[in-house]
Amino acid sequence: MITEINGLKINYEMKGEGETVVLLHGWGANITLFADLISLVSQKYRVIAVDMPGFGKSEEPDDSWQVSDYSQFVIDFLSSLDVKKATFLGHSFGGRVIIKLATCFSLPFEIDKIILVDSAGILPKKTPKQIRKQKRYKFMKKVLLSPPIKTLFPNALKKLQDKSGSADYKAASPVMRKILVSVVNEDLEPLLPKIKQSTLLIWGENDTATPLSDGKRMEELIKDSGLVTIKGAGHYSFLEGKFIFNRVICSFLKIGE
Repeated sequence: MITEINGLKINYEMKGEGETVVLLHGWGANITLFADLISLVSQKYRVIAVDMPGFGKSEEPDDSWQVSDYSQFVIDFLSSLDVKKATFLGHSFGGRVIIKLATCFSLPFEIDKIILVDSAGILPKKTPKQIRKQKRYKFMKKVLLSPPIKTLFPNALKKLQDKSGSADYKAASPVMRKILVSVVNEDLEPLLPKIKQSTLLIWGENDTATPLSDGKRMEELIKDSGLVTIKGAGHYSFLEGKFIFNRVICSFLKIGE
C-alpha cells in the first residue's frame, strides 16, 4: 500500500487483526525481508511493516536526516493510521529508530513491548588501523576540496569516497550517503538505561555488523531485558536462524496460545 507522509510517498504493508505490532527494517533493506515474519505474527496481531524513507518503494528524504528524523517519521506514519498502542520490532537500523523513539519523544501512542534484532546503536571502538585510515581520508578530502585541486580534478573526491566507503555507502544515493554517515556515528548507548519497556534482544551468534557483544551490552543496560543468541546465525538472524527465531517470537508474543 502507498500513503503520503509529510510529502513523501511511503510504501507499507498491513495484515491481520488485533493488537498492533510494528516492524522496522535495517539499513539497505525493506519490508520484503519480513514476509515470513509478517505471516507468522499476523496470525494473532495486526502487523504494520513500513519501508522507511529512502528504502524499498518509499521516496528518499529531500535532505540529510538523523535517527531522530526517522523516529519522528514513525510517529507521523503511525498517527496517520490512528495507532494508540503497539509492540515494536526493529532489525539493525530499525532498532536504532526504536531506541530513540522510546527514550527521546513524547509519544501519541503507547509502546507496549520492544524486540531488538541484531540492533545497531552502540558505537564501535575504532582500532588504531581504523583511526589511521580515517585520518588519511580526512586529510585527502581536505586536499581534494581545496580550490585549485577541485577545479583541476572535479571527480577526485567522489572516487575517493567510492574507494573508501562501505558496501552500504557505495550502494547509497548522495543524500542517503549523508544520512548513513550521520546515523552510524551517533552513539545511542547512553539512552539504553532509559528504556522502560520489556525488551527482548535476539542476536546472531556470528553477527559481524553488530556483534554479539553489542547485544550483551544492551542486556546489561536495559533494565527489563533478556538476550537470546541464535547459534550459527549472522546479522540476519531472523532469516538465517528462522526456526529458532520464530519459536522465540511466538513465545514472547504468545502466538499459538
